[in-house]
Amino acid sequence: MLKSILVLGFVALQMTGSIVQAATLDKQTIIPKPVSVVPAKGTFKLSSKTAIFVVGESAELKQIGSFLSAKLSPATGFGLKVKTSDGKKVAGSIVLSLSANDTQLGDEGYQLTISNNNVSLTANKPAGLFNGVQTIRQLLPAKIEMTTVQKASWELPAGTIRDYPEYSFRGVMLDVARHFFQVADVKRYIDLIAGYKMNVMHLHLADDQGWRIEIKKWPNLTTIGGSTQVGGGKGGFYTQEEYKDIVKYAAERYIMIIPEIDMPGHTNAALASYPELNCNDTATKLYTGTEVGFSTLCTDKKVTYQFITDVMSELASITPGPYLHIGGDESHVTKLEDYIPFVNKVQEIVARTGKKVIGWDEIALSTLQPNTFVQYWAKAYNAQRGVKQGAKVIMSPGANAYLDMQYDTSTKLGLHWAGYIEVDKGYSWDPATLVPGIGKENILGVIAPLWSETITNMKEIEYMVFPRLPGYAEIGWSSPAGRSWSEYKVRLGIQGERFKALDINYYPSKLVTWSK
Repeated sequence: MLKSILVLGFVALQMTGSIVQAATLDKQTIIPKPVSVVPAKGTFKLSSKTAIFVVGESAELKQIGSFLSAKLSPATGFGLKVKTSDGKKVAGSIVLSLSANDTQLGDEGYQLTISNNNVSLTANKPAGLFNGVQTIRQLLPAKIEMTTVQKASWELPAGTIRDYPEYSFRGVMLDVARHFFQVADVKRYIDLIAGYKMNVMHLHLADDQGWRIEIKKWPNLTTIGGSTQVGGGKGGFYTQEEYKDIVKYAAERYIMIIPEIDMPGHTNAALASYPELNCNDTATKLYTGTEVGFSTLCTDKKVTYQFITDVMSELASITPGPYLHIGGDESHVTKLEDYIPFVNKVQEIVARTGKKVIGWDEIALSTLQPNTFVQYWAKAYNAQRGVKQGAKVIMSPGANAYLDMQYDTSTKLGLHWAGYIEVDKGYSWDPATLVPGIGKENILGVIAPLWSETITNMKEIEYMVFPRLPGYAEIGWSSPAGRSWSEYKVRLGIQGERFKALDINYYPSKLVTWSK
């Protein structure tokens, strides 16, 4: 009899092509870790008859329903239809609806209730529904991410998840200036971070090696300044239409684009494009190396501030989000007595565009205006000074959160000036306790930067970003009280199957037991 049972079990496994996931909801391996998970008996099984209902006629909700269908249909082969509903439960369906009465969930939280008959996803705002959709994806077998029909048991364990983020900013920075990345690469990165409920992409658009955004009043910035990159390659830039396409694509995934134009240092590409931006009225040579701190705009020229006004005005007009990033880091050849009034003036210029200023922590040496934010990367003193001036801080500590830092001495890509960041080190820190005098109430959120001195293509981006990125997503989303490396690394190991299904070129850290 026992032999027969084993044979039947093996046959069932062969037929499904997948091991059924744990029977209870509380045993699932969701990243970021949800606030509350209460299991119940039973499962909801997707079938060819399953439909996705959105309550009401909202075009935005229909778009979220279509996104969910697009994620679930290819691997299941079910072609899930998106329909509208008046709120009545329909057996065998997934229902998305809004309710403004749950203040605990805020703008990005959601409640997911799964029974044998229905899946109900509710939120106060569409962003919350979108975040709940990412949880539904992770509750299904990893094969759900495949683009061809797979054999699997598409079941969701019953129960209720209530979930909302710890911080309002959770994201990444991509340096497209040192090496240029095409629109398709940026969109893929957006898709990957969206799957882990991140909501910010900070684009570093200009540096010594390249200027990557079209500015119509200053066309040489791209024709000259955008013509090369580190190592002397071709370079490139985004037209304003391409940039707007990236912004729209991100917005459809509830991700805000924050554009950065670094100044007064990291500006050689601009200085090579327009001689009048130099104090000696002579254009510099294009630069394809990786040194920092040697360039500066001429801070006492009127044309410099006209240049900044034009750049920021055009950038503001194509950026719907409320922030413009002015850089401000590593301007070593700008005298402090010139740097401080420069940053003060630039804050005023950005304010006139109707946007809020973000800058690297050095800008706290200036007089910070209201609605200016400090991004901590290097010196705790600067971030603390910003807080004392009333500014909120974005946490991007180089020694903990820089995605371009090597994992260890054997890593071929990346740098290690801030140290090596293995997966455990990248995960095991708390933004609210990292810097004395900077508590949760002072922090806007977490951004993990990827500088691209050594990164040249999407597969290299993926290798440096994964598997560390889910950890940064969890630091930004989940309460530190419920986090530990020993527990997290188990959930991360199971994510390995999902990385493979998504064709992510990830670093297989030996600190993690990867599921097979």
